[in-house]
Amino acid sequence: MNYLNLIRWKNLLMIAMVQLLIKYALLEPFGVQTSLDTLGMTLLILATICIAAAGNIINDIFDVETDAVNKPDKLIVGKSISEKTAYNLFIIFNVLGVGIGFYLSHLVDRNAFFSLFVIISVLLYVYASYLKQTLLIGNIVISVLVALTLIIVGIFELLPSTTSINQQTQLTFFKIIFDYAVFAFIINLLREITKDLEDINGDHKAGMNTLPIIIGSERATKVLFVLSFIPLFVISHYVVNSLYKNQVAVLYFLIFIIAPLLYISIKLFSASTKKDFHHISNVFKLVMLFGMLSLLLYKYILL
Repeated sequence: MNYLNLIRWKNLLMIAMVQLLIKYALLEPFGVQTSLDTLGMTLLILATICIAAAGNIINDIFDVETDAVNKPDKLIVGKSISEKTAYNLFIIFNVLGVGIGFYLSHLVDRNAFFSLFVIISVLLYVYASYLKQTLLIGNIVISVLVALTLIIVGIFELLPSTTSINQQTQLTFFKIIFDYAVFAFIINLLREITKDLEDINGDHKAGMNTLPIIIGSERATKVLFVLSFIPLFVISHYVVNSLYKNQVAVLYFLIFIIAPLLYISIKLFSASTKKDFHHISNVFKLVMLFGMLSLLLYKYILL
C-alpha cells in the first residue's frame, strides 16, 4: 500500500478515467475520426500515468522536509520506503512512460509528438526540484501539466486523423477537450494555492516562496476567495448560454459543480485553519471529478 500511496494511485486512476471518457464518452459516440485503437489508447494511458507516477515520486523525494512538518503521518520516503528505492522507481517509471510515448508517436506516424512526453517528464522534475519553491510559477506549471493530460488525448486522437474534409468536426471536438483542459487548469491552480495555505508551516521551514508566505496567509486567502469566483462565473455562463435546453445537464452542473464552487467561496470567506484549507482542497478535488464526469452527458447535450 505504501508504494501505491507513493505514486498517488487515486490521482492516476482519475487521469486514466478522464482519458477514457474523452475517447469513449465524447469522441466515439459521435463517430469522430480517431487515430488510436484500444491498444493505442491503453498505451497512451500507460505512458501518461507512468510519467505522472514518476512526477509524484520525485515530488515526495524533494518534499521530505516539508512533509515531515505538514503531514508526518503520511510521510513515505525515508520512512516506509528508502530514498534510494524511491529514486530507482522514479527512473523506472520515467523510462517506461517516455519509452511508450516514443513507440506511440511512431504508431500514429507523428514522431514530433514524442517530445511532449520528454517535456512533461523534465517539467515534473524541474517543478519538484525548483519551481515549486517559486511564487505562483510552480502552481501554474503543475496546473498546465494537469491540463495537458486531457489535451494529449486530442493531440494523439484527432490531429493525425484530420483531413480537409473532416477538419471542422475535428476542430470542434478538440475545442471541447481544450475547454475541459482549461477547467482542469483553473480548478487545479486554485487547489494548489489552497494546499499552499494548508502547508504554510512546513513550506516556511523549508524556505519556499509560496503565495501565502510572501503576502501572508490572510491576504492569500482573500486572493483565493476572489479567484474562486472565476470558475463559478465561467461555468454559470456556460450553463446559461449552452445547456439551458437540456434540463438534465443543467441540473447536473448546478448540483455537482456550481453548488460546490459556491460552497468553496463561502467557506473561503472565513477559512483560517489548516483543517479548513484541507477541507476546501478536498472539495476542489470533487469539483474536478464531477467536472470530468460531465463528459458522460455530451451524447445528450450535442444530439
